[in-house]
Amino acid sequence: MMERETIRRKAADAVNCRSTVLPSGLTVLCRTMPGYSSVHAMYATNFGSIVREFSLNGRRISLPAGTAHFLEHKMFESEQGDAFDLYARTGASANAFTGYDRTCYIFTSTDKTDENLDILLNMVGHPWFTEATIAKEQGIIGQEIKMYDDSPDWRLLTGLFRCLYQAHPIRDDIAGTTQSIAQLTPELLYACTDAFYHPANMVLSVAGNITLEQAVEACRRNGLCEAAPAPSVETFFPAEDGTIPCRETSFPMPVNKPCFALGYREAPIRRGDTRAEVIADMLPDLVCGGLTSLYRTLYDEALVNPEFSGDYLSTEGCCVIAFTGESDTPRKVAGMVRNEIARLRREGVDPELFTLVKNQMYGELLADVECVDDAAEEIGMAFLKGRSLTDEIETLATLTVQDVNEALQTMLREENSAYVQIDPQK
Repeated sequence: MMERETIRRKAADAVNCRSTVLPSGLTVLCRTMPGYSSVHAMYATNFGSIVREFSLNGRRISLPAGTAHFLEHKMFESEQGDAFDLYARTGASANAFTGYDRTCYIFTSTDKTDENLDILLNMVGHPWFTEATIAKEQGIIGQEIKMYDDSPDWRLLTGLFRCLYQAHPIRDDIAGTTQSIAQLTPELLYACTDAFYHPANMVLSVAGNITLEQAVEACRRNGLCEAAPAPSVETFFPAEDGTIPCRETSFPMPVNKPCFALGYREAPIRRGDTRAEVIADMLPDLVCGGLTSLYRTLYDEALVNPEFSGDYLSTEGCCVIAFTGESDTPRKVAGMVRNEIARLRREGVDPELFTLVKNQMYGELLADVECVDDAAEEIGMAFLKGRSLTDEIETLATLTVQDVNEALQTMLREENSAYVQIDPQK
C-alpha cells in the first residue's frame, strides 16, 4: 500500500495539475509551466457524434447524424460577428474539433491571455442560431463531408465500425451526411446546448504561462462562478445483440495500393476504468508495435510501410482495437497479425517486451505534460473520461505482464473480428 501511495505521489508531482469546481459546476484544470511563454486553453463538453437520442427535463429528443459537429461550427458565430475575427485581433491561434464523445474548443497564444479566455468562454457560453445562419453552414459542411468521403483512412474506419456494430451511432460519420444535417433547426441546436453545454458537463483546462487563479477570474467575469442548476439529461444508445453484422467487406477507391483494417469488437469499458483503458491501449503495441519482432519482419520484408499501426477506440457502448495500414499483400499481413495474437494468447507476452512497451508509454505520457498544447488537452481529455493523468501514470506503473496475459484470454478474439479492404480503383 505504501509503495502505491509513493507511486501516486510521484505521478501527481509529474503532472502538477491544480483544479477546482466552480459554483456553476464547471471544472477548471490548470498546469502552470514556469519558463514557458505560451498558453493553451481547451473548453470542452462531454457531447460528441454518438449522442443521437437523449431526454431533456423529460422531453425525448432525437438528433440527425452530424449534429455535434455542426454545432461546433456554429458556436464560433454570434450576433456580434465571428469569433475567429476576435482571435485575429489578439494574435491567438484558435480551432475546434468534434470526436465521437466530445467537442473541444481551443486556442494558443503568447499574449492577451485574459482577452482570449473571455472570447472562448463568451463564445461557447452564448450560442446563437437562426434559420439563415444554419442554411449557410449546411453548404459549408456539405463540402467538408465530401472531403471525408474522399479520405481512404476515414472510409476504412467507418467501414470497419459498420462491420462490427449493428446499431451503435459509431457507424455514422462524425460530420453526418448532407441529408442528415439538412434536418437541423435552431430548436434542435438549442436543445443540445441546454443539455450538454451546461457548465457541469464541461471542463476548462489550461496550461503554460497561466495560473489557476487567472483562469478562475476569467470564469468569474463570464458568470461561471454563479450557481447554475443543471438540467435533467439522460442519453440513450441502441442495444447490440453480441453478433458481428459483417465479417468482411471491400470496396474500390483511387488509392495507390490496397488499404486494410483488421478490427476487434471488445466489451465496452466502464467510465473511469483506467486499468481496462490502459490495457486496451497497450495491446496493439504488444502485438505489432515498433518494438515487436512481428513489426520488424513486416517492415524488413516490405510487407507494410511505417504507417502500419494498431490503435484502440473506447467510448460509451463501444470499444474497438484495430490494425490498419496499406500493403500489396494485405490479407497476408492480416493473417500474420492474427497468428501473432494467437501465439501471444498461447505463450504469453515476453516480459522484456512488456517492460519496453510500458516504458515507451511512460515516455509518451511525460512528454505530453511537458508540451503546453498537449498538457492542456490531455488533462482535459482524461477528465472527460472520468479519470486524471495521475490515474493513468499510477495504473501504468502498477500494471503487470500477468494482467495483460489474463486480458488476452478474453480480448482480440477471432469470433469478434472483422476485416475491411480498399482496393485500387481500376
